[in-house]
Amino acid sequence: MGGIILFDGVCNFCDSSVQFIIKYDQAEYFQFASIQSEAGQALLAQYKVPENIDSVILIEQGKVYFESTAALKICRRLDSFWPVNYIFIIIPPSIRNKMYRLFAKNRYRLFGRKEVCLLPTSSQRKRFL
Repeated sequence: MGGIILFDGVCNFCDSSVQFIIKYDQAEYFQFASIQSEAGQALLAQYKVPENIDSVILIEQGKVYFESTAALKICRRLDSFWPVNYIFIIIPPSIRNKMYRLFAKNRYRLFGRKEVCLLPTSSQRKRFL
């Protein structure tokens, strides 16, 4: 089984990121669920994700990853040159996550917010929980 990515379904940047991952995940390793969905809420509860986490969440091999670690682990599985970004894992998480949190805090202001979650196309539907 591949990884599961939980994302903010009303965030324009997060929606674009999911579309980007789908494009560069030709092996279809990842499945997706918005945090706001029933499946997303069930996974958050199952993996005991703290409520104050404002991040993309990656569930992979029974472990949960947040913030920059999740983003880098996602990059590692993508096609093209994206896995090279995993080199940034050597930067201490305290530094990486400080930058991640600053961006996450401003994502709605920079990219906007939707009223409803993304509706996947029929070909993408099988990848959404």
